[in-house]
Parts: sequence; structure tokens; C-alpha cells
Amino acid sequence: MEHLKYPIGKFEYGKNYSMQDNAKHILEIETFPAELKKLISEFDSTLLEKSYRPDGWIARQIIHHLADSHMNAFIRTKWTLTEEAPMIKVYNQDDWSNLNDSKTAPVESSLKLIEALHQRWVYLLKTLTEKELERKYIHPEYNREFKLVELLALYAWHGKQHYAHLKIILDNK
Repeated sequence: MEHLKYPIGKFEYGKNYSMQDNAKHILEIETFPAELKKLISEFDSTLLEKSYRPDGWIARQIIHHLADSHMNAFIRTKWTLTEEAPMIKVYNQDDWSNLNDSKTAPVESSLKLIEALHQRWVYLLKTLTEKELERKYIHPEYNREFKLVELLALYAWHGKQHYAHLKIILDNK
């Protein structure tokens, strides 16, 4: 079951990232919306209601979760750049994914949101200096500081992780 939950493996926290790593992560964040849109174009309404594993989210919930999660990441990025080691606000992703909009709304709105959000986020990310990428925020659930470079790596991974979940659904149609 673990291979279905983490088809690309778990994210590794606490690594060091070079400027080349950061550029790669920004590129992955930049290209993700188009890759996601292309994959979802192969889905029909029946597949949007299927899950990649027992008790896992359905495709529709995953797509809406990506919009929710990446919006939070964008806001965390801005807080980190404008405040000194801010304590970020956490949210319960399972509760958000069980709200009616996540379970029933058409996915097109979240696909458009992800596309626009990533354009804006990547524009900002490409302007950041090495010093700015080292800025930190505090995550209260982990009770530790995270650097923006780790947020970049995490959300590059996050997109690929959920893309893999959606690919499992598509491949098992």
C-alpha cells in the first residue's frame, strides 16, 4: 500500500540545495500546470471519481487539493519574503478535501487556478536571490524552521507525487 501512497517515494527533508537544484525545482513548478492539464485531458467523468488506492482521494479531490496546497505555498513564500521567520498557518488538507467543492466541483476551475497561480509564483521565484531563497519560516506542526529552498523542492515533489497518483488512476481505467 505504501507504494501507492508514495509512488515516487517520500519527500526527504533537511537536504541542502544548490542554485542548480533551485532552478530545476522552479522549472518543475513552472511546467507542472501544462503537464497536469495534458494528463487530465485524458480523463472522463468516471475517472474523476476513481481513487489511486483504497481510502485515497478521488482524482477530483487530488486536482482541487493541488490548487489549495499550492495557493498555501505561494502565500507561505510571500510571508517568508516579507516577515522575519514567520509562523505559517497550517490547514487540514483532509478536511479541505472533504468539503463539497473538492468532492463535486468541476476540475476546470482548479486547473485554471493552478495555471495562473504557477505563472505568478514562478515569476516571483525567478527574481529571488540566493540570500532570499535562504529565508526561513516556522512550521508549527513540525516545530522547526524551513528555508524557501526546501519549500521549492517540496512543491516540485508535491506536483510530481500527485501527478503519479492521477497516472495510476488513468493507467488502471
